[in-house]
Amino acid sequence: MALNRQIVFILFINGFKMIPFNRPYLTGNEQINIAEVMAGRKLAGDGIFTKQCHEWFERIYGFKKALLTTSCTDALEMCALLLDIKVGDEVIVPSYTFVSTANAFALRGATIRFADSQKDNPNIAASEVERLINSRTKAIVVVHYAGISCDMDRILAIAEKHNVAVIEDAAQAIDSYHNGRPLGSLGVMSAFSFHETKNIICGEGGLLAINDSKYIKRAEIIREKGTNRSSFFRGEVDKYGWVDVGSSFLPSDILAAFLFAQIQALESIQNKRKHIWQRYWDIFSKANLKADILLPQIPEYATNNAHMFYLVCSSLEQRTTLIDELKANKISAVFHYLSLHKSPFFIDKHDGSELPNSDRYTDCLVRLPMFVELTDDQIDVITRITLSVLR
Repeated sequence: MALNRQIVFILFINGFKMIPFNRPYLTGNEQINIAEVMAGRKLAGDGIFTKQCHEWFERIYGFKKALLTTSCTDALEMCALLLDIKVGDEVIVPSYTFVSTANAFALRGATIRFADSQKDNPNIAASEVERLINSRTKAIVVVHYAGISCDMDRILAIAEKHNVAVIEDAAQAIDSYHNGRPLGSLGVMSAFSFHETKNIICGEGGLLAINDSKYIKRAEIIREKGTNRSSFFRGEVDKYGWVDVGSSFLPSDILAAFLFAQIQALESIQNKRKHIWQRYWDIFSKANLKADILLPQIPEYATNNAHMFYLVCSSLEQRTTLIDELKANKISAVFHYLSLHKSPFFIDKHDGSELPNSDRYTDCLVRLPMFVELTDDQIDVITRITLSVLR
């Protein structure tokens, strides 16, 4: 498709550089913090910056305990250990999610019961949770897709009725809320990601947030290879040893130092991301797109943390054409998850139920470039090319 003169001009003044899908944002203070860690020669986990991160998350979001981990995946695996998930237990998980959401519980031997998404957004459907829950269900894992809250009132009510734990996979949901409550604070535990694609980052990293005090002591032990080392350093025991199962889940204080610089700039980062998201929304919502093309939906109970901007195309063919057209104009747009119930590992284990909404997002959802330094001119180019395909 031919570009109009204005788009060609904008590409020209930007030097025809590729517009990436993501570009990690640096505040300028990461190196200062890391230099402080190096000068102090305390590079391992649970140093000064780790403690500052923990205190910040507990104070700002009200988590009873915050523990940095090496990834969101590790935080989810800690959730599975803390709930004593074992063979015979069932765990309800959305099919439209990253493999870590399910794998953390499959590793403990659980039977994974995959649920469909909502028709108007990729979050797990509360009606599906009701359909799948039974006496063997040990946990419900919700994923707040694109940082938009799941229908937590309904899901928590179902969980309470059946005495089942709710785990929040809040990988994309930092600084987002459900009816005024921070995401990650509603379930018994939650897991966050600070991967370089997230709103605040440290390259690779995660956080386990605990909201039920009974899990705190054991979480510290599991995170420290199954030892009571944390209690020892607080002077609570005169020596430490192996007291439980666990692994090495804590990150270096170098990563925490990087993350703390990002935390301190969270408000500025969020303001910039929300401006970008809103510009996308304003352009597309006024474009008279066909009814079978879906824009992100923000329920009344949810806030938007501008983690991503996505569109749901009318078909796989249309999405492929769009991604190819953007790529031809040096713009990187990408699809997202593949339905886990149809994955090579799980397809023979699935109960055979159809999950049409998950499959639709698998085939039709496309994510547009989203990063702090994305300019208005670049957004205008991206949206014009996108609309030339979708109209």
